[in-house]
Amino acid sequence: MREFSEQELVRREKANKLRESGIDPFGHRFEVTDFSKDIKDKYQDMTHDELDELHKEVTVAGRIMFIRKMGKASFFSIKDKLGNIQIYISINDVGEETYTLFKSADIGDIVGIKGILMKTQTGEITIKCLEYTHLVKALRPLPEKYHGLNDVEERYRRRYVDLIMNDDARRIAFARPKIIRSIRKYLDNLGYTEVETPVLNTILGGAAAKPFITHHNAQNIDMYLRIATELPLKRLLVGGMDAVYEIGRLFRNEGMDRKHNPEFTTIELYKAFSDLEGMMDICEGIISTAAYELNGTYEVDFLGAHINLAPKYKRAHMVDLIKEKTGIDFFQDMSFEDAKKLALEHGIEVEKHFGYGHIVNAFFENFVEETIIEPTFVYGHPIEISPLAKKNPNDPRFTERFELFICGSEYGNAFTELNDPIDQYERFANQLKERELGNDEANEMDIDFVEALEYGMPPAGGLGIGIDRLVMLLTGAETVREVILFPTMKPRDK
Repeated sequence: MREFSEQELVRREKANKLRESGIDPFGHRFEVTDFSKDIKDKYQDMTHDELDELHKEVTVAGRIMFIRKMGKASFFSIKDKLGNIQIYISINDVGEETYTLFKSADIGDIVGIKGILMKTQTGEITIKCLEYTHLVKALRPLPEKYHGLNDVEERYRRRYVDLIMNDDARRIAFARPKIIRSIRKYLDNLGYTEVETPVLNTILGGAAAKPFITHHNAQNIDMYLRIATELPLKRLLVGGMDAVYEIGRLFRNEGMDRKHNPEFTTIELYKAFSDLEGMMDICEGIISTAAYELNGTYEVDFLGAHINLAPKYKRAHMVDLIKEKTGIDFFQDMSFEDAKKLALEHGIEVEKHFGYGHIVNAFFENFVEETIIEPTFVYGHPIEISPLAKKNPNDPRFTERFELFICGSEYGNAFTELNDPIDQYERFANQLKERELGNDEANEMDIDFVEALEYGMPPAGGLGIGIDRLVMLLTGAETVREVILFPTMKPRDK
């Protein structure tokens, strides 16, 4: 049987009294015509007399966050989706019965207010209440105003309370859809078509990642929650949809930290007759446009760094950046054994499935990645870690691929897409060999995708951007859990 605190018992008794008086404690429809921020923005500069003469009527609704109860007149504030606004209520304006109803209200209750705008002696925009409507009785008290939910884990578990008490959490929650809308608008204006592809897959592919595995009872088969949307989107290029994108959830059964959550949101797009350079331009456009539309500037402060997101971003080859930091030139002819020796000398563990390119990438991750602060397109990834990208025609050890790095983190990944079905088949076969050597992130053989390429896929560029990290960057949030409304959490009893 549930147990309740003294405060909770008092609130439940108040709910019962409301029922007895003919008022539903949990309310009904209420027509809202105005919001706090809009009211303040529009009328803040008007004087007391000007507002009095205007006699502007407004109707708002929100949660009571502050009450100063006095004799026959009181002040309280409510919070709606855009912020807080003060309410003045007096027995002379609403009558004794309604004023008594108000005086039984608690912080956390949701109410509707109809009234006229006024300005207090301190210059604060206030609604003079003419009609007071009880909407919802809060049976649980809110946390203390100035402390909120101190336990960070509880903030994420009880996001609904966090959004009530934490203005920054609310700011980020409303910023995220604005960013996504900006991306959609940008691509739609370029003639891209938004599509949907399956979340459940029978073949693991499109990225190097550990999957979540589920079971389809009707067909009695195991299936993967998708780790990428790449392969089905490229099938659409084969079918003649020459510019497509999808914004959707991906699932990777991997570790959790400041930058990673097991389920996350990406935008993936593919453009026929484009290439790596075209994807750089699109990537710059998406990020810079989102930054400006959200914040009115290309400048952002993130993790102690001041970043300019206006185009054009720096472009640098992975091997050149490694040479700058370590003095090692991987462009030189070098055997795998020579590369392995260099890796061991620099404290890099060489796993069983490693080839030459894996070692190059390990040098980048260990000595370069976290040093990149300003937006930088790092291109020229080794072929071993890029099974879906075209080879560099001048040096087939490397591919036409880039990753966008900002403040030591990856924000975008793009290829000149591999459209040679013979080469693709061989790359899938090599991935299978890696799986046999213990690389459980390697792609499986997707023969249907190879067959799709055999019908002919146009030359194309493809790009993926992590939405969660982008929201972190543009809002200044330091952890991915701040930008996901319901991040993955360990159960309380574990």
